[in-house]
Amino acid sequence: MGFQIGGAILDFVVLSILGRQDSYGYEITQQVRRILDVSETALYPALRRLQKAGLLTTYDQPWQGRNRRYYRLTDEGRTQLTGQVAQWRQFEQDMEQLLEGYQ
Repeated sequence: MGFQIGGAILDFVVLSILGRQDSYGYEITQQVRRILDVSETALYPALRRLQKAGLLTTYDQPWQGRNRRYYRLTDEGRTQLTGQVAQWRQFEQDMEQLLEGYQ
């Protein structure tokens, strides 16, 4: 049995990945899939949603004769990520207290 992962967690993971460095869709997908069991088809709507919310911006770079679309956090995206990290840290502490004594 696994946990159902909602869009908010997927968004948080994507923002966290892009908080380290700009990246393109396939690379983001591979990094997300190391953490979450999510299809590639779920990732691109998340990227569009984050971009529409003003948290991401895009730019194209030539690569092997084609353009590769890169995603970058905006200032608002960095602010959002900072807030989400704080919320996650509090969630971790709350879960540790709740599960104390369980193995």
